[in-house]
Amino acid sequence: MNSSFKYRFGNIEYDLAARTHIMGIVNVTPDSFSDGGKYFVAERAVAHGLVLAEEGADFLDVGGESTRPGSETVSEGEEVRRVIPVIEHLKKQCSVPISIDTYKSVVADAALAAGAAIVNDISGMTFDVKMAAVTVKYHAAVVLMHMKGAPKTMQENPSYENVTNEVIEFLRMQSGKAKAAGIKQIIVDPGIGFGKKNEHNIQLLHELKKLDILGYPILIGPSRKTFVGTILKLPPDERLEGTSAAVTVSIMNGAHIIRVHDVKAMKRVALVADALK
Repeated sequence: MNSSFKYRFGNIEYDLAARTHIMGIVNVTPDSFSDGGKYFVAERAVAHGLVLAEEGADFLDVGGESTRPGSETVSEGEEVRRVIPVIEHLKKQCSVPISIDTYKSVVADAALAAGAAIVNDISGMTFDVKMAAVTVKYHAAVVLMHMKGAPKTMQENPSYENVTNEVIEFLRMQSGKAKAAGIKQIIVDPGIGFGKKNEHNIQLLHELKKLDILGYPILIGPSRKTFVGTILKLPPDERLEGTSAAVTVSIMNGAHIIRVHDVKAMKRVALVADALK
């Protein structure tokens, strides 16, 4: 494991290996699986982002299209309309680095121009060939996530010979392409819940440390996911304790960034997990 991952996001530098960093989720969508519609109005999304910043978020991840299983795609224009006002206002009102959760280069371009510092691409830069060039243009960081299939169909009986090995090979290939394109700051994400059955998600969490071989910081997003709900037999808004357990295991097994809905609670979980680790 690297002893240091000093990455710069705009005017802020974090050593991602020094402690666990928290990425707060700001969904500007009507249909996200956990909080769809709650922050669809820009003013509410901005207010929510500011609360997450006050609660200790190290990053704010703004997204304008739901990528839950079975979700429908949103046009580039609509996605831009949703996220840009939110990014602009958050940039003016707080210093927390902003990530744009998109796989479309047009949306990423507009978001980075508005002040975002990270592109969080669920496709690992496979859906849009222009994404790498846009990221390089703004000297932005990128999160490369593994996903099998597309959001609408990804949970239709996904299968693997060995999910951890296949995820590592995909991330190795895509991070190599990102580096060759000139992207300096790369973060990898195994994609919990994206084209994976419950047993795949559990195996990835159990074997997360194997991703160290890639040589990049690891981001993981277990927050309120279906596998937690399946274990607990509870809906998304009652999965706090289950998420806490998954976050703790992730941190103990090497995660550097945790993408979560409940920033205040997960910040506390991370502090204890870091101390125990």
